[in-house]
Amino acid sequence: MAAQPQRQSQPSGLLVIDKPQGVTSHDLVAAVRAGLHTKKVGHAGTLDPMATGALVVGFGNATRLLNYIVDHDKTYEATIRLGRRTTTDDADGELIDGPVADDAISGSADGDKVAPSILDGITCDMIERTIADRLTGPIEQVPNTFSAIKINGQRAYDLARDGKDVELKARPVTIHTFDVLDMRTGFTDAVRTNGPLVTTREPSSDPLTAATATDMVPVIDLDVRVSCSAGTYIRALGRDLGAMLGCGGYLTRLRRTRVGRFAVTDTNVVTAHVESRTFTNRAGETVTRNRAVLDATGDELLAHAMTMVASVRAAMPTVEITAEDAVNLRFGRRIPYDIHEPTAAYVPARTADVDSGDADRDAIDPNAGDVAAIIDRAKRGEAKPLVVFAADPAQ
Repeated sequence: MAAQPQRQSQPSGLLVIDKPQGVTSHDLVAAVRAGLHTKKVGHAGTLDPMATGALVVGFGNATRLLNYIVDHDKTYEATIRLGRRTTTDDADGELIDGPVADDAISGSADGDKVAPSILDGITCDMIERTIADRLTGPIEQVPNTFSAIKINGQRAYDLARDGKDVELKARPVTIHTFDVLDMRTGFTDAVRTNGPLVTTREPSSDPLTAATATDMVPVIDLDVRVSCSAGTYIRALGRDLGAMLGCGGYLTRLRRTRVGRFAVTDTNVVTAHVESRTFTNRAGETVTRNRAVLDATGDELLAHAMTMVASVRAAMPTVEITAEDAVNLRFGRRIPYDIHEPTAAYVPARTADVDSGDADRDAIDPNAGDVAAIIDRAKRGEAKPLVVFAADPAQ
């Protein structure tokens, strides 16, 4: 039985938000709920609090598109710090002392070995060959225990924070490109995961460092760009590259620049910033919490949103249908279209100054129309509705 049409009581669409550092993806969803005064909001793919960049947020009927967008390929830019490890594989974790995993393989596939001083002898050529040989194409990846993956209904990071053993299985992912953009060698203070890279062993003049650091340690910072399949953890790539080189590694910076066809450079991207609030809780403890604040709200925020037609065109395959087809879909009937994957069916809108009988495709507004349903193949030459949307009264 086809899904029942959903009421069109609120506007629907997608927003691309440039997430700031220091807040969660859920914080951005809460900000959109407040900014649009609507409860039906979700996002397509979590970004860690440390990460910045493209977060696709859907509201209204467009939330039904998010499951399809989650599966899109993604592009990231990151900085990997080689020479140390953390519990979370990024700068938000705690430093781990000692050797890398017992099964780590030193050097690249052609036999280069890492010198006893760990980083001595590691060259950009060695790193690039290791990436090409072992971290490009289809690979098996074990996510970090501090991840959003659910184990028996609980998030892995919640279990890990409670001190419970978390064992995640390797998952197949595909790394389309993994490019080294820059390599910098130097030193950083021994106590901070995000300390600055300097060229001398002398302690940093940074007062935060000078108050606690007693030594400087050698590290290598790599700026990289990765295009990958859905489900890839860039933190795990940094960790695994460090393990393969025998020196350890973690991320100090992560920015998602693209989710499928949605890019952080798009003209309609919504920016946001972080505001901190300090208060005393019931236990008498002083607590500081961050919250995400959108730089646009209300009608201004809606002006940045993609319409439902523009949203489906960016999210998945589409097919233009007739008004009669739309009625049939909304009654759960099949329509005579030969498709091979989930597809959005919509009735295109024409510009007002064109006669309704004019077949000139240039008269069709690519961002307007009536999205009737998401359909899938029923049999050859027939499509059935999977998700049905109520008619848009504005069309």
